[in-house]
Amino acid sequence: MAKVKIGINGFGRIGRLVARVALQRDDVELVAVNDPFITTDYMTYMFKYDSVHGQWKHHELKVKDSKTLLFGEKSVTVFGIRNPEEIPWGETGAEYIVESTGVFTDKDKAAAHLKGGAKKVIHDKFGIIEGLMTTVHSITATQKTVDGPSMKDWRGGRAASFNIIPSSTGAAKAVGKVLPALNGKLTGMAFRVPTVDVSVVDLTVRLEKAASYDEIKAAIKVAAEGELKGILGYTDEDLVSTDFIGDSRSSIFDAKAGIALNEKFAKLVSWYDNEWGYSTRVVDLIIHVDAVSKAK
Repeated sequence: MAKVKIGINGFGRIGRLVARVALQRDDVELVAVNDPFITTDYMTYMFKYDSVHGQWKHHELKVKDSKTLLFGEKSVTVFGIRNPEEIPWGETGAEYIVESTGVFTDKDKAAAHLKGGAKKVIHDKFGIIEGLMTTVHSITATQKTVDGPSMKDWRGGRAASFNIIPSSTGAAKAVGKVLPALNGKLTGMAFRVPTVDVSVVDLTVRLEKAASYDEIKAAIKVAAEGELKGILGYTDEDLVSTDFIGDSRSSIFDAKAGIALNEKFAKLVSWYDNEWGYSTRVVDLIIHVDAVSKAK
């Protein structure tokens, strides 16, 4: 089977991790990277050494020239073009582009390239009447090292490594888009905390169908070992956030951390590596879209 060829626009935190995921898989091929703000030498350094996920050890990585990186014998074309419409993706054979600059975040802007988990199980089994979610989220690159100006989010301008910072989250809205049956039934907020990776969701829900906490755990475990294996995880061990660094699953349900007030009101806790898990799903989505388009 032919590999799906992808390009990456923006070689920042997510761009580099998507590249790491892609280079370890047999169903995709990374053919090009675009980033106008860094040289190939610096690109190589940042890819090879990562403070969270460790040193790259799968292929020898070196610079062939100013426009080419070598991962072992595999060459990857490098561009440094600001306007996405001008990036010659077609010359490299790239079929799908991962937009990870953080700039072209809506459909119309991202379309310029063309010119060049746990909640579902609970809802299916027991029905969610309504719920509130709190995401305890690790530091991201948009936060400040020390207190600095942030006119749109005053609290977000405070030093990331010294504070627990209340923040908004788009996760609840995203759930409504992915699972329309839950649209308008969930909302939430986030706390940004001084850890470098791995986040956790605290989901409190009111159920339509009565269920003990043991029944909820059993349903999630069945799904994690069956239809959602590799996406949803289940653990009953006494784990902490660093134990999930590098976990490719989108949601790992923590059976010991949750609690139920009664058979229709429960708090569920689920971990995820917000860097590696997300990057893995990006590549999975590309493979899925490609399969659907070829089936038409």
